[in-house]
Amino acid sequence: MANYDILGNMAILKFPKEAKKSEKLEKARELLKNKSIKTILEKTNKVSGRLRTIKTKYLLGEKTKIAEYRENGCLFKFNVETCYFSPRLANERFEVARMIKKNENVLVMFAGVAPFSIVIAKISKPSKIISIELGKECCKYAEENLVKNKVENIVRVIQGDVKRIIPNLEKQKEKFDFIVMPRPNLKDSFIKQALGVSKKGTRIIYYGFSSEDKKSEMVESLEKEAKKYKRKIRIVKVLEAGDIAPYEHRYRIEILVENSATSQVN
Repeated sequence: MANYDILGNMAILKFPKEAKKSEKLEKARELLKNKSIKTILEKTNKVSGRLRTIKTKYLLGEKTKIAEYRENGCLFKFNVETCYFSPRLANERFEVARMIKKNENVLVMFAGVAPFSIVIAKISKPSKIISIELGKECCKYAEENLVKNKVENIVRVIQGDVKRIIPNLEKQKEKFDFIVMPRPNLKDSFIKQALGVSKKGTRIIYYGFSSEDKKSEMVESLEKEAKKYKRKIRIVKVLEAGDIAPYEHRYRIEILVENSATSQVN
């Protein structure tokens, strides 16, 4: 049995190791009956690396790696091999956008081709959004997507590592009302960087990964880390936001910053 994601004009299938080529093609032909799907690819490895990339193999239909995908009234274009994109986070993006108030200043870290940034811009009408992404090609598509969705006057894309970019924002005295952290499943929490551009009352949406039995430990580690930087945070809510593997979950952790920085976080 194949698992698959549909990204607008294409479907990306993941088969068990024992699947035969004839079975793969049969499933591909079945999906191509959907007139909106033009390309069928097979995912040949797990998401890997800091840029969360995948490898694919062509199965049927038009030979392209460029997806054109719609969600929440927004259009996104990207290369599926070089740019991480999860259609399974569409509802997350909508729910997070609805938390943001009109005219707030928003920061999106690990922004990819700007799905969170663009959905927020369209739904919430913030004053501005800074969208930070490490991958150069993702930033190229992000810029294109801003224009497609007519939000280029609200969203600013910055290419680079958040550990390098955020200290520059601190020097410019940037503070944000709302910070979204759809971070990769890495050891580093990056909470230090988020707190560096937070003020009293800033709300942070942090995505963490753990098994159910280690969820409390993950939350407590965020509170301890904030305390290390002389910042007080309150965990408002912890919600499951999808599975990433058997018994391994993605959690949306809603955080409220309860005090201002006494000194710059270095």
